[in-house]
Amino acid sequence: MAESAALFGHMVLCWDWGMEREFDCLVVGAGIIGLAHALAAARRGLRVGVLEREARAIGASVRNFGFITVTGQQAGITWRRSMRSRDVWAEVAQAAGIEVVQRGLLMCARRPEALRCLEELAAGPMGEGCQVLRGNAIGHPVHGDVLGALQSPHELRVESRTAIPLLTAWLTQARGVTLVPRVAVHAVGPGVVETSAGRFGAPHIVVCPGSDLVTLFPEITARRQITLCKLHMLRVAAPGWKLPAPVMSDLGLVRYLGYAGCASLPALRARLEAEQAAWLADGIHLIAVQSADGSLVVGDSHHYADSPDPFQPRDVDDRMLAELRAVLDIPAPEVIERWVGVYPSGPDVAFHETPMPGARLVMVTSGTGASTGFAIAEETIADLLGLPAPTHTRER
Repeated sequence: MAESAALFGHMVLCWDWGMEREFDCLVVGAGIIGLAHALAAARRGLRVGVLEREARAIGASVRNFGFITVTGQQAGITWRRSMRSRDVWAEVAQAAGIEVVQRGLLMCARRPEALRCLEELAAGPMGEGCQVLRGNAIGHPVHGDVLGALQSPHELRVESRTAIPLLTAWLTQARGVTLVPRVAVHAVGPGVVETSAGRFGAPHIVVCPGSDLVTLFPEITARRQITLCKLHMLRVAAPGWKLPAPVMSDLGLVRYLGYAGCASLPALRARLEAEQAAWLADGIHLIAVQSADGSLVVGDSHHYADSPDPFQPRDVDDRMLAELRAVLDIPAPEVIERWVGVYPSGPDVAFHETPMPGARLVMVTSGTGASTGFAIAEETIADLLGLPAPTHTRER
């Protein structure tokens, strides 16, 4: 009895028993994928509750670039999801007071093989709205050795660390979403969610577990061969110039699936294997974005394990900075902050499954949550409610 009383007392301290426990839709997880589902459900007129184990966002959703990438996404549904998610981000940013700090993309080519890939992409349907710049047309601060760059108008970039809290606040204040923080979800059943704060109920449940592969439906993540990816991130002091758009380079062409159909890609890959084998082994490709204060967020790398180590070897960071120096006019970048991110990774770009009636497990397993999450959420909620699929799911 004493043990039960202690547990009961703890729950009283951690939970207001008078708060609502019954909803039309419950979302487990308040990362970008969970928040996207909360928005999609609220837009359908549902009363939404979001259950989150942390007191505030600390995971991959605030550790990334905040770069909503379109160009280079895999052809088909992933590309269409990124276009739709970009549009939703634009709507939400204005409503929630989230600053769009950069727009577009410069995918820079350091090698002739890379430039040919960009030309091939620009000439096809995936190059819609893009153009290839050469020589002086690229302009400062791109390094003079860069042969050319694909200029895309599609992308948006927000500051993740502030965007996710602002999005959360807007959902609760303007869209009527109930956020329940610091509550651990133990189990999900038909119409019920069992938590450290007791039972919650809803006919529609969406589980967005992020990097937690073992608490809920571990048999699904095991069957789908989901593991975790660790990436290194850096913040570099303001270099004294303005970056016209987020920047990527040759190494990104062999990582982003949207370039897989380029005829020149095998030749580029062979040259990179000869010249930058260590970069490829660390899964490094350059993304450099600029914050409002002028500093640059630079990354990233990719190392895979079921339980990635928490350490950040200097040689990986050094290779990332070397690629930065090769592309931008920044001969001595000053690193002022370092961190790692972790996200789920698997054979699929993303998936959702139905572990039981009325419930969906949703995971983005490719690091593209910010770029595709809003569109995926619209698909999930439509599916749960038995409604027609959103228009972006249809081939044009």
